[in-house]
Amino acid sequence: MQKLVVVVNKMDEPSVLWSEARWSEICTKLEPFLEKSGYSSKDVTYVPISGLTGDNIEKKVDPKICSWYKGDTLMHILDNLPVEKRDPNGPLRLPILERVKEQGVVAHGKIESGKITVGDKICVSPSGYPAQIGQILDHKNESVRYARPGENVQITLIHINEEGMVNKGDVISCRERVTPVTCIFEAEMDVLELLQTKPILSKGYSCVMHCHTFADDITIDTILEVRDLNAAGKYETNEKAKFIKSMQQCRVRISTRTPLAMEKYEVLPQMGRFTLRDEGRTIAVGKILKYKPHKVLSTI
Repeated sequence: MQKLVVVVNKMDEPSVLWSEARWSEICTKLEPFLEKSGYSSKDVTYVPISGLTGDNIEKKVDPKICSWYKGDTLMHILDNLPVEKRDPNGPLRLPILERVKEQGVVAHGKIESGKITVGDKICVSPSGYPAQIGQILDHKNESVRYARPGENVQITLIHINEEGMVNKGDVISCRERVTPVTCIFEAEMDVLELLQTKPILSKGYSCVMHCHTFADDITIDTILEVRDLNAAGKYETNEKAKFIKSMQQCRVRISTRTPLAMEKYEVLPQMGRFTLRDEGRTIAVGKILKYKPHKVLSTI
């Protein structure tokens, strides 16, 4: 997620009646949390609406009802959001969201980089299984010859005979530039609000990591440094910290339970970002800085 649109609904509610004070209170309380989550003010747009009356969704609210809001309607904001850049000439990176066995194994996913054409010879990471692109279906479920970055596709994989040969979280790439695979990587993280029952992150902490379509258990192996705001509002770095608390920044080394196909954040942000979740709550957001390559037994 590069941009956020915060929609404040029920502004017509009798206890609110398009109150600017209530609107300002909501925005003011949300801003610190969103900033801690990695979103600056330029990445966030706030819009007040009424779902019941339709005000400010497609048509602007009547100035007689709300004179203080000068921004655009929700639909205008959504229509004008910038599209995230993806490189059609880059190496193919297609994280698999789902796979089913119909007439062959069919993989579903969104192309994050590069493009695919019927007949392309590809590789599935982290297993290293070779395959070939059969039929390609676009988001309208129509057969196409090729697909570009940002498109959601369903592709039939030739030479993949068993459903278990491909899993959610695997990544399809061209054989010449296979997706890197790791079990150990270094990351920079912003820690959010931790669980009351687990108020600190320390060496050995385990939770679930979500990175592109991958989701599995990970462990914090090493805390390399922790950064915290001092009284002057500047970050101080502690390289000897033994634990991490809520709302701190840190650099850590993480190990995964199973091999992870990914990219460094600086190479391809869509595949280098991750979140950590524990007991159904997001406790940290981070990006992969560097990794130790995992040796995959090539089957190509």
